[in-house]
Amino acid sequence: MQPTQRDDRRPTLDISLELSGKSWKIAATDGKRANPAVLAVDANPLWQRLQALLHRIRELQQKWGLPSNCAVHLIYEAGQDGFWIARALEAQGMQVIVVDAASVPVARHARRAKTDRLDALKLLEVLRSWLRGERGELRVLHVPSSEAEARRLLARERGLLQKEVGQHRDRARKLLLLHGCSEELDSDFVERLAAGKIRRADGTALPEELWDWLMREAERLELARRQLAGLERTLLHQLPDSVQRCIAQLAQLKGIGWVGAMRLVLELFWRDFANRRQVGACVGLVPQPYDSGNSHVDQGISKQGNRRVRALLIEIAWFWVRYQPRSELAQWFVSRTAAGSKRGKRVAIVAVARRLAIALWRYLRDGVIPAGAQLKAA
Repeated sequence: MQPTQRDDRRPTLDISLELSGKSWKIAATDGKRANPAVLAVDANPLWQRLQALLHRIRELQQKWGLPSNCAVHLIYEAGQDGFWIARALEAQGMQVIVVDAASVPVARHARRAKTDRLDALKLLEVLRSWLRGERGELRVLHVPSSEAEARRLLARERGLLQKEVGQHRDRARKLLLLHGCSEELDSDFVERLAAGKIRRADGTALPEELWDWLMREAERLELARRQLAGLERTLLHQLPDSVQRCIAQLAQLKGIGWVGAMRLVLELFWRDFANRRQVGACVGLVPQPYDSGNSHVDQGISKQGNRRVRALLIEIAWFWVRYQPRSELAQWFVSRTAAGSKRGKRVAIVAVARRLAIALWRYLRDGVIPAGAQLKAA
């Protein structure tokens, strides 16, 4: 969404939306009233609540004598409701701004007043400032398409299933260790457990309660394994050809497997970046200095944006240093940490991750291989 400058000659309707589970709070103004109108929408289910919101907007247009085709600007904070509201309202011709809640300025009093009404009014004030061109503080999010958001869920489901498999294995292993068993949870673990071949350290049978628990745990482990294997067989084929080509292009680089390439493309490189600063800011790997008076403190990275991508990039950066030793990034890391501590290496790898994200973006956009990097054998 490209930001637009307010044209005061045209009638406009500015609306803020404070979302909650039971109801939505609306604050609206046309810029000509001393006090904004504050309304509540509490219809259920959510789609009816959205229709009620549109009905309230039409009522305000009629009450204030605004034309039905007047410009409508609406703002709300990103949260568990996601972006479906923004896409539905944009389909009605509105300009919707979804913002990071942490970027909305608030009073710093220890006991500041906070209600849905006050939050809606504050959001409306922020919206009007943003439309006037004051965009220094507010962080506006890029709304993905429904297709891109759905594809992103595939990678997240695979990660959750993989984590669930590890959790079941670890839980069963620890239950066995309580009785001195160090059995491997291999493919025939369930058969050996059912046949009574898994016994305590002294050779006696497992307690019945423990055996029942392990059988249920083994069933859940097997189910998670089957679901993970089924998803991995079909995951890539569910993606468009253009996305598959990007994944294959990333996976050609040593140190990046198909899983990491898939997650990077679906979580990060689904959108177009204008410059390298946008890439670094999107993953939250840019430094946040604190320089005021005599205080000069490095606060570390901002940690804004997608935390999954941030963790993935740092993991890939470690693999990059290991499997791409001739690349400029790996050599820079080695030179900076040759005589450093473990903490120094952890700090330096974050810088490698930020630079690597920018290098991979250029590699996908322009085909420029990162300096000194090697491709996998065909």
